[in-house]
Amino acid sequence: MTAPAPFGPLQFQLVLLRRMADHQPDLVEDARRGLGASLAEMREANRRWQAMVRAPRGRGALRRYRSALGEPESSVRRVVGDLECDALLWRLPLWPDLRFEVMAGPGGAVWNEWLVRAPGAPAPGLRTVRDLRPWSCTVDEVARAFAPVRPMEGSAPTSWALALTDPADRLPYVAEFTWGLLQRVLPGRV
Repeated sequence: MTAPAPFGPLQFQLVLLRRMADHQPDLVEDARRGLGASLAEMREANRRWQAMVRAPRGRGALRRYRSALGEPESSVRRVVGDLECDALLWRLPLWPDLRFEVMAGPGGAVWNEWLVRAPGAPAPGLRTVRDLRPWSCTVDEVARAFAPVRPMEGSAPTSWALALTDPADRLPYVAEFTWGLLQRVLPGRV
């Protein structure tokens, strides 16, 4: 029996894709094939990640990300309210214009983890709900473009939703995100 391959950036991208498959199975299938991974490899990567997350004496979340992704491409100090935190950014080949961001507080506690636009990468022009295409934008970009928005609880720990109003038709919508990346927009209540 051969030892499993080390858990690295490829496997981590498969974990992100696994959760996104709930909303965008066709995009996920294309991305998985582009990575050269089988459906069984995606399931195995997710199984291994979940085992690491749930291990009773496992690594802390920040150490888990460093172990899977290596050293971050960059790290910046940010102030959120009264607290200082570190935003660590990793490049993922599947999304070259995005970075995986982990917000770590004092002692390395992870406060948030999601995809964000890479520094210097052009953001999409978001003027109406018609501009909101799956995988085209991040939570932060939609929140700024459609302010004011109302954050809503997502359907899973890695999901977020924003209630917003389309400036074009003044109708309410809900934008749903997985790992910070837009998955779909539904008619809704603001």
